[in-house]
Amino acid sequence: MKLLLITSVSEYEKEVCKLFKKAEIIVYSTSDIQGHKFFAGNNLQDNWFSTQRDSFDSKLYFSFTSEDKIETIFKSIEAFNTEKTSSNPLKAIVLDIEKFIN
Repeated sequence: MKLLLITSVSEYEKEVCKLFKKAEIIVYSTSDIQGHKFFAGNNLQDNWFSTQRDSFDSKLYFSFTSEDKIETIFKSIEAFNTEKTSSNPLKAIVLDIEKFIN
């Protein structure tokens, strides 16, 4: 068993749900989170009235699932990130579960 974690901006919620369905991961959880990004080299004088945001409404998705389903969703995430020209790609990690209680 593995723990899959995916983060995305909130705008991609429907697309991420489709990726879970395509990978046949039928049980997962979500949580609203606030993502933050520091912009390198910001000069306060140049950025005083900037419309750039440094925080983003985001989602965290997580699921306990099998390795074969993780491979499927990772391939889909890579394809999704390649197709999108956004500066906010989907990010995913997998953690091994050493011990658990059902």
